[in-house]
Amino acid sequence: MIDTHAHVDFKDFNKNREEVIKRAKDKLMALINSGATLGGNRRALELSKKHKGFIYPTLGFHPVNSSKAEFKVVEEVIDLIEDNIEKAVGIGEAGMDYYHVKDLEGRRKQEKVFKLFANLAAEYELPLVIHARECEEKALNIVKKFNSIPEVVFHCYSGDYQTAQKIIEEEYYVSFSTMICFSKHHQDLAAKIPLKSILTETDSPYLSPFKGEKNEPSFLYEAVNKLAKLQSLPFKKVDKITENNAKYVFKI
Repeated sequence: MIDTHAHVDFKDFNKNREEVIKRAKDKLMALINSGATLGGNRRALELSKKHKGFIYPTLGFHPVNSSKAEFKVVEEVIDLIEDNIEKAVGIGEAGMDYYHVKDLEGRRKQEKVFKLFANLAAEYELPLVIHARECEEKALNIVKKFNSIPEVVFHCYSGDYQTAQKIIEEEYYVSFSTMICFSKHHQDLAAKIPLKSILTETDSPYLSPFKGEKNEPSFLYEAVNKLAKLQSLPFKKVDKITENNAKYVFKI
């Protein structure tokens, strides 16, 4: 199994980060840590250096942050990414979030920054990891214009099935998190979407399959197991296909 999206650099893991990573190594083949802030990108790079061959970084800027940040901070993030581009397995997470950001100015800033990161992915021919919430189709229409992005992943996909079909038609991927263990909407989606278009993730420390517990990468088993049941397929087959999808997308 490969956790294609986690945030083990977050302060939530400050007290037991190495224990969490050890448990992940016991169960997973690899872990992709997604940069969400300037400091988060730096920490993602440090973790990938410390756990070389197991933790891989994607470097980006969360859209909720981009709606509020001064543009000079965005420029710092882009400079950091370009300085470390050979270490990144993808650009992201980046995108737009209309659930958390309601004001028009904030949404315009998100879109502007998202296009900058899509352009980075296109320029350096790296996969783009998209955070899109309540604006999935708009994000899709934007990214379609960047033809040289090799692979596109809609991380923690929560949109409707019709948009998911359009994403798949573009040969992009949707990623399902541990939310499929408890969310009926995500279960209905995961049952219908072909495995060849699916990645799996935890989005740790969020979205734990165990009530009252902080999520962690080793809990990915729960998501893969649930996906197998939803698709009425053996666990090993689902595990192998989703793992191979992740290897293909991120070239690991």
